[in-house]
Amino acid sequence: MYTLVKRIIVSVFLFGSWLSLGQAAERPNILFAIADDWSFGHAGAYGCDWVRTPSFDRVAEDGILFRHAYTPNAKCAPSRAIILTGRNSWQLEQAGNHMTFFPAKFGSWMELLEANGYSTGYTGKGWGPGFALDASGKPRKITGQAWQKQKAKPPARAISNNNYSGNFAEFLAGANSAKVKPWAFWYGATEPHRGYEAGVGRRMGKKLSDIDQVPKYWPDNDVIRNDMLDYSIEVEHYDNHLGKILEQLEAAGQLDNTLIVATSDHGMPFPRVKGQAYEASNHIPLAIRWPSGIKGSGRVVTDYVSFADIAPTFLEAAGVAKLAPIMQPLSGRSLFGIFRLPKSGQVIASRDHVIIGKERHDIGRPNNWGYPIRGIVKDDQLYLHNFKTDRWPGGNPETGYLNCDGSPTKTTILTQRREGMYHFWNQSFGKRPQEELFELKGDADCVNNLAKSKQHAELKAALKEQLFAELHEQGDPRMFGKGDVFDNYPYSGESTDNFYRRYMGGEKVRAGWVQPTDFEEEKLD
Repeated sequence: MYTLVKRIIVSVFLFGSWLSLGQAAERPNILFAIADDWSFGHAGAYGCDWVRTPSFDRVAEDGILFRHAYTPNAKCAPSRAIILTGRNSWQLEQAGNHMTFFPAKFGSWMELLEANGYSTGYTGKGWGPGFALDASGKPRKITGQAWQKQKAKPPARAISNNNYSGNFAEFLAGANSAKVKPWAFWYGATEPHRGYEAGVGRRMGKKLSDIDQVPKYWPDNDVIRNDMLDYSIEVEHYDNHLGKILEQLEAAGQLDNTLIVATSDHGMPFPRVKGQAYEASNHIPLAIRWPSGIKGSGRVVTDYVSFADIAPTFLEAAGVAKLAPIMQPLSGRSLFGIFRLPKSGQVIASRDHVIIGKERHDIGRPNNWGYPIRGIVKDDQLYLHNFKTDRWPGGNPETGYLNCDGSPTKTTILTQRREGMYHFWNQSFGKRPQEELFELKGDADCVNNLAKSKQHAELKAALKEQLFAELHEQGDPRMFGKGDVFDNYPYSGESTDNFYRRYMGGEKVRAGWVQPTDFEEEKLD
């Protein structure tokens, strides 16, 4: 309780200082550039050679590269809801789920900035999938006004024809006509979300040997390496449009007074990553550039930061102090403490951990149930608490493991199980114990569970105690015996609602994000 009160006092102090900041200095423009399903580490700035990201690398070189940035929830809709509201997904009611109805009472920083004089817009993917309506039932501009008209021939099949940078150029021209107004823009690529053009990586000159390491939870063979190369092409498409946007800002003389955040909503759309809670699921790439507001450049920061920190950072930059009635109180912490000190490494000592978790993502279990997890990442250690171990973490096998997108990698792992090879299937789709503990420095792939190790018993107990204490402070329903509320919230996808009951009853329900061969012919338990 003391910690919560202390945070409230600090927040009030910060809010009081924000207005003077906004009055004393020119308010920056804000560019939020987010990829869809791009994993941490897959960028040149992180030392990766098989994914080329010169634009992301430029943002990092001119500002800060973060090595411990996390989304609290590794699925599209809840991750983006956290970004927009500055609150953790277990504090967002229905918006903590995937395919949902976003409660009107949870406003976004984009809506608040527009109410405080910013021109706002987005292109590509904003928040979703789901419905975000205001109290009167009208669609909200939760990520600003849509700019989607400009199209361009994509470099590969399955890549969007949205000319992201062309749409930004149109927005910028309109924003520049309102000369006294700052602007905020959300560039949301739909890449590298599946599907992919099969073999596009090699078609564009990449080699299977370019990949230095395949995660230990997948087989290392040509199929998986091909799949990874195809993914890399889509990451590079996001980065290419980011580069064009940077060039436009430079030509307009607005580059240095634009706060630029380049990131991804969560990890790659492969088994055991997207939609789960392991290190590769929640750990995200993050680089921030703002010469007018960040001291130093080329900094590499190891502080733990969360997507919940984005909203308070943008609001402080904009000098917006009053949240109500648009936004609810924030759980995140502004990154200005990091911005103001020209240091690399650990900048703020108290930034030594993040809290993560999930509830219902894609359905495919009886009664539309989710797979609830809470976890803490601290000092390169990951503790996970699985609340419903009788459920399948990736969705029921007989309904296609719906919380894992169809892919050559998924097909390979499922085929191996059917041929009697269970190792990789157990890693990606098997049921899990209540507790999992991993030492990330030597086991970033999280394949060696130390939860039953006597040598780690004290560490496990300490991490669990801290996790549950913070969740209590944050009002997480799971901590008060009310977690089933997340399973009972309505699901927004009418065509696939109650998928398990309908499919098992003989109805031909189509889930377009998986393959027909993903469905097991019989129950596995």
